[in-house]
Amino acid sequence: MQAPALMRSMFDAAVASAQPALCVPPHLPHPDEVKGRLVVIGAGKASAAMAQAVEQHWRGPLTGLVVTRYGYQAPCEHIEIVQAAHPVPDAAGEQAARRLMALAATLTADDVVLCLISGGGSALLPLPLAGISLQDKQQINRALLASGASIGEMNTVRRHLSAIKGGRLAAACHPARVITLLLSDVPGDAPRDIASGPTVGDETTCADALAIVQRYGLQLPAHVRAVLESGAGESVKPGDARLANCSAHIVAAPQQALEAAARVAQAHGYTPCILSDAIEGEARDVGKVLAALSVQVAGRGQPFTPPCAILSGGETTVTLRGKGRGGRNVECLLSFAIATQGHARIHALMGDTDGVDGAEEIAGAHVGPDTLARAFALGIRPLRSLDDNDGHGFFEALGDAVVTGPTRTNVNDFRVVLIDAP
Repeated sequence: MQAPALMRSMFDAAVASAQPALCVPPHLPHPDEVKGRLVVIGAGKASAAMAQAVEQHWRGPLTGLVVTRYGYQAPCEHIEIVQAAHPVPDAAGEQAARRLMALAATLTADDVVLCLISGGGSALLPLPLAGISLQDKQQINRALLASGASIGEMNTVRRHLSAIKGGRLAAACHPARVITLLLSDVPGDAPRDIASGPTVGDETTCADALAIVQRYGLQLPAHVRAVLESGAGESVKPGDARLANCSAHIVAAPQQALEAAARVAQAHGYTPCILSDAIEGEARDVGKVLAALSVQVAGRGQPFTPPCAILSGGETTVTLRGKGRGGRNVECLLSFAIATQGHARIHALMGDTDGVDGAEEIAGAHVGPDTLARAFALGIRPLRSLDDNDGHGFFEALGDAVVTGPTRTNVNDFRVVLIDAP
């Protein structure tokens, strides 16, 4: 199998391993545990597919409402699917969040809430605290996305400006039992950072959020900054009595996706080497480091012996300076390609398992020994594209973009480097 096809097979295996139809059913409660209603709620790019998996495997009555990204809907009979915007929130998401909080207010101690949470839920549940508008949230979200802040830092700020995140949704569901099923898209799999933790306690504080705002020089409106400075945006903390009947379970995570890809590599004669499922940092810097490692492996057989497949996950960041179309995976990959300088035995694919890298309906791209030469032949200057944050423009021009359409799952970034034997 040629390198591009093999890498795509590995990417597809990673995505398939995290499909809700596979990972949700084993975690459903037993019908005997539900004395009252089973109410399904949730948010995220995978939430509609998760809801569909619940309906297909639950034998009793149920109702519910989940919100997903436009285009990521899945047909359900009893659970209403609402679509909203991502990564910048919109009015549809705000209305859905208000409806979820209203639904929570109707619950009793006999009811069981099944909360389906996946990556993207932060933008899809934009319920601002009193005195903060949706427009404020949109402005802050854009600033966070362009700042270079990590996903954990971004979600710390979001939690403390929200009326639904940071455990507030679970608190609103009290006294019902709340079971949260999580598809992790964050390095370290911390539940509080997956969709900003609407149903789990949050150890971070308004002071932490304010420090992040100051660290990245974010310009907040005075009335928004006052929420953080006064402590009015404090989240629900672990140990809060309203969370006593709540549990959270990670049903799919980046590590299992990397292991699925590793099995494909092994079957095709490449020794799989998983570096980490939680790599963070500026995308172009991560690309340079991966390139240096790959050249060392190819040239010296250290620390791995070719033929091998170097796998990693996590979530890099991009500090926007140019006017290109962005995408953290394609930025990392373009930086990697420039640093490896067309090495004859090195290939790579990098993409987002949700099918959307940045704001583009493109998962990522792949590179090989001829990538830079083909770009130069078209009059494209790789460094100029990188400086303009235009990885998507670069790889589309070469025909090397990876387009999957909605994958209806999300276990973060996927990166594979194939290194052939000498």
